[in-house]
Amino acid sequence: MSPLSHLANSAATVRLTVDLGALAANWRYMRDLSGTARCGAAVKANAYGTGADHAAPRLAREGCRDFFIADAHEGARLRPLLPDARIYVLNGVFDDSFAQILAHDLIPIINSPDQAAFWRENAGTRPYALHVDTGMNRLGLTPEQAVAHAEARGPQPALLMSHFACADEPDHPLNARQIEVFSALRPAFPGIEASLANSGGIFLGANTHHDLTRPGIALYGGEPVSGVANRMRPVVTAETRVLVVRHAKAGESVSYGGAHTLTRDSRIAVCGVGYADGFHRSGSGAGVPLRSAVPQGAFGAINGVQVPVIGKVTMDLTMFDVTDLPEDAVKPGDWLELLGATVPLEQAAEAAGTISYEMLTSLGRRYDRHYTA
Repeated sequence: MSPLSHLANSAATVRLTVDLGALAANWRYMRDLSGTARCGAAVKANAYGTGADHAAPRLAREGCRDFFIADAHEGARLRPLLPDARIYVLNGVFDDSFAQILAHDLIPIINSPDQAAFWRENAGTRPYALHVDTGMNRLGLTPEQAVAHAEARGPQPALLMSHFACADEPDHPLNARQIEVFSALRPAFPGIEASLANSGGIFLGANTHHDLTRPGIALYGGEPVSGVANRMRPVVTAETRVLVVRHAKAGESVSYGGAHTLTRDSRIAVCGVGYADGFHRSGSGAGVPLRSAVPQGAFGAINGVQVPVIGKVTMDLTMFDVTDLPEDAVKPGDWLELLGATVPLEQAAEAAGTISYEMLTSLGRRYDRHYTA
């Protein structure tokens, strides 16, 4: 068989497998940790890069009824797939998104007094959520503005919510302050459901769960609590095709800028993935500023064995050192793991100087996507 015949089965040189069964198992785990609270799901940013049109219906089949997306456009795409769900729009409402929110029965999360006034003036008694900033200084009314909203005439929210800034660090003092501020606000909204806990927040205890929890990164296999063994099942496996295997001599250089000089005769697997696919240039084995702070660059894996990136990651191509593998273990057309069982998501993110959220949401359009139940 010609080496090139391995490439004839697919035009793609990157592929992505999303384990929907693992996604469902992660949601059930977070649901059970949520105690008496309902467990929702953040499916914004195309379900963290995994494909919302597959992920959200799978979660709905498990019993999830509360979904959080970023904007009305995301909500409009999901509504036909989730006809009975509550779909919350995190970015709130504007005059040019109002019609779309109404048409698709979305629930805006009101983030400012201006948004609150607009909704009350134009939406009648349609439901909305009220976001209160308790210490993140991102979106949300101040506690004082929230109390004034509660005291003013007009429809009250269906949900009162806030968002943790440091929930992945359980001992951070801001967590306790945010819990205290949010709890103090609840009497101003009697009989109204409340939501505070994101993925990390669920692990902080029952006093964060209230009526509805909102896990996100944990559902997709990410680490919800820093420094604690990750109990979530991996959901995403990303792979790239080996295009050629080069033999190079000690003293020769690899990739742009000649940043990596070989210290031994080497075999190099040149693979069809690059930063255009979300395989970050900052994860290069050499020649990028991050290597002075995080000495080890990114890895791939072949047959369960990690192999390092060498040289700079380029737009469409990345080189891996496969010298330590048997000669017949790597050939053109083989698939090399970028994320998955052998290259954990958090490890890949650390090597690129980023976080698991960015790794997942950066996955590019060229991946040939597959879904398992």
